[in-house]
Amino acid sequence: MIRGVRGAVTIKRDEATQVLQETTKLMQEIIAANHIDPENVASVVISTTPDIVSAFPAKAVRTLPNWSYVPVMCMHEMNVPGALPLCIRILVHLNTEITQKDIQHIYLNEAVKLRPDLVK
Repeated sequence: MIRGVRGAVTIKRDEATQVLQETTKLMQEIIAANHIDPENVASVVISTTPDIVSAFPAKAVRTLPNWSYVPVMCMHEMNVPGALPLCIRILVHLNTEITQKDIQHIYLNEAVKLRPDLVK
């Protein structure tokens, strides 16, 4: 079964170091919470709000130990008025036996506003 594991994080400024550090932190928490082995990951899709242009967050995922062969792709979110700014979203497509309700979605920093119902 393929399940989606979601997560999001915000940064304070559009700087490459912030993009990479916060993306790494978010991925590490997603991995730990869901006991993810990269061998079981079909792909990772990362989106950023249009105000993030300093770095590809996918680079942070590719540099994690044993993640260099996982397909990762970046794109921009729609530019909707009033949307949360400086936000990085991740969707991991994972082969797992974990039930949908037991998947742990991770939201950090200001991104907790996106899905307060999923924040633990």
